[in-house]
Amino acid sequence: MLDYPAARAVLLVVQSGSFESAARSLGITPSAVSQRVRGLEDRLGVILVARGSPCTATEEGAWLCRHMEQVGLLEGELAGRFPQLQLGGAAAPVTLHIATNADSLATWLLPALAPFTRESGHLVDIAVDDEEHTAEWLRRGRVMAAVTVLGKPVQGCQVKPLGSLRYHATASPEFVRQFFPQGVTAQALSAAPALTFNQKDRLQQHWVQQQLGHAVTLPTHWLPSSQGFVDAGLAGMGWGLNPIHLVRGHLASGRLVELVPGAPLDVPLSWQIGHQAAGSIASLTSAIVAEAKRALV
Repeated sequence: MLDYPAARAVLLVVQSGSFESAARSLGITPSAVSQRVRGLEDRLGVILVARGSPCTATEEGAWLCRHMEQVGLLEGELAGRFPQLQLGGAAAPVTLHIATNADSLATWLLPALAPFTRESGHLVDIAVDDEEHTAEWLRRGRVMAAVTVLGKPVQGCQVKPLGSLRYHATASPEFVRQFFPQGVTAQALSAAPALTFNQKDRLQQHWVQQQLGHAVTLPTHWLPSSQGFVDAGLAGMGWGLNPIHLVRGHLASGRLVELVPGAPLDVPLSWQIGHQAAGSIASLTSAIVAEAKRALV
């Protein structure tokens, strides 16, 4: 059988980032925590924790941590049915690991998560990645649920379509007058600085492909912040794809304008969640789907 005290030690080391913090949570010494972790690693024949500052989970350690989260969810349900039971660790809050894209986090996701966390008492650990890559976090066992563009279920997961996050290509009026006096052309785009979140961000290229039918090499500022995109656009640094939620007021006031009026880019999103966790956090899925129906296209 799995040594659950040792597995919980692994989980706490990964969550807190150190053996010392895990020891304080467990009320034992760091040496005892280290012995538990090392003993479980020896028994399983794999390294579970990459020692460092902070300590992180290896791929195998991440799978073990997700299992311990599942155990915490199940123990919480059982304790609700049988309050007289004394279940080890049941009183500790369960931390749910979720992956999402930055723009969903900056616009519609938190209003769905907030009431769930208040009512359930669960904590969340949110990983941010490009929407085309969050499904990989599920495949690697790093999270139990994800907001993703992938409509096909990851193995072991179920899918709930959410709708599309609508983006508009925007810039300041001065920027548009300077770089696009004749409209959006390949020549103009090759000279106008764009805004790109990181190397995984393909939204600007997807929009260009949608408008022109072919790719264009874009000079770009690298700016890993959803709100930073808006602020940079207002400051005249460049043009970028922004969720309508973040620029609606600026478009209405004229502080930002569309490069091509009435030409948004809609990015379809799905909620994928592991089958084992689906029942335990069905209320979260319901909240996610309801908020997405309100906020997305």
